[in-house]
Amino acid sequence: MTQHAEREIVELTRLCDNKGNLNPEAIGFARKPIIDSNLSGHFMRKKKWNYWCIFGEEILFSVTISHLDYAAVCSIYFLEYETQRSFEKAITIPLGIGGKLKMPSKVLEPIRFSNNELNINMIHFQNVTNLSVSSENFDDERLIADLSIIHPREDDSLNVVVPWNRQTFQFTAKHHTLPTNGFVQIGNRKYEFNHEDCYAVLDFSRGIWPRETVWNWAMASQRMRDKRVGLNFGGKWTDGTGMTENAVFVNGEMNKIHEDVIFEYDRSNYKKPWYITTKFSDRVLLTFHPFFEQVSKTDVRLVKSETHQLVGYYNGKVKLDDGTTLIIQQMLGCVEEHEAKW
Repeated sequence: MTQHAEREIVELTRLCDNKGNLNPEAIGFARKPIIDSNLSGHFMRKKKWNYWCIFGEEILFSVTISHLDYAAVCSIYFLEYETQRSFEKAITIPLGIGGKLKMPSKVLEPIRFSNNELNINMIHFQNVTNLSVSSENFDDERLIADLSIIHPREDDSLNVVVPWNRQTFQFTAKHHTLPTNGFVQIGNRKYEFNHEDCYAVLDFSRGIWPRETVWNWAMASQRMRDKRVGLNFGGKWTDGTGMTENAVFVNGEMNKIHEDVIFEYDRSNYKKPWYITTKFSDRVLLTFHPFFEQVSKTDVRLVKSETHQLVGYYNGKVKLDDGTTLIIQQMLGCVEEHEAKW
């Protein structure tokens, strides 16, 4: 038994109809960012975010600009693998001021946030995203980041519309294995990024979410032997919708997996091994061994969320569309559980 193949969208499509409800023509997946997430209405229910995660040789660095309708939340985070020094700076801007933050409807449109504590610019031009970040007080030091993220012209990306119903739905774009140059400097310490070994992942999301939700997300983007390999698997939130965000990228070509993925892990100890497998077949057989856990919690009256993000290594195998098996060995990546009432 397997799930049905998901519909592939090949031309520019709007996410919503004129009333702000889900456009049925948008349900499916695309290999290019051709979904226009024209959200409107749904007072206080819209969720929008742009999240970049960059895997350097020495550090993981991530940047988020998000808008949850009642507040905007922007953050920067870094983890040094060897010492496990980590720090997150998060800024929450209430509804009124947060209204000034413009969240574009298309995946690669520019977006910026700036206040007296944090400056973030994401600008895409001629197949390169320039990501620049500065903060005068990041763990009591000055942070400057200037990264050039290359979008190879022929690369596929994963663009999926997940329908719960006409009023609750989500568009997510996951762009993997994007070669990255530049640096992140914290105090006197400068971490260099080069496009041969350093890769960025983009998570662009726009949708109308249920009040309560749980998701798992597993991802990695690394060079393995002579190939650029990206893994993207999601669980719980897409289960039963007929759509998945499951895919494997090899040298920019997407192998879409039309099957739910099961995440097995110990909620009393997230640092124990995780097991990620396809529901019906042996297409995905992966083990994830974490070496670091980051916990983020929010609890402000009506809004509660808790995220456990693990950094570690994937091992196992994945079957590609042509029937060949891709062996995964000690592949650096992340996995997370996110639980929200928002």
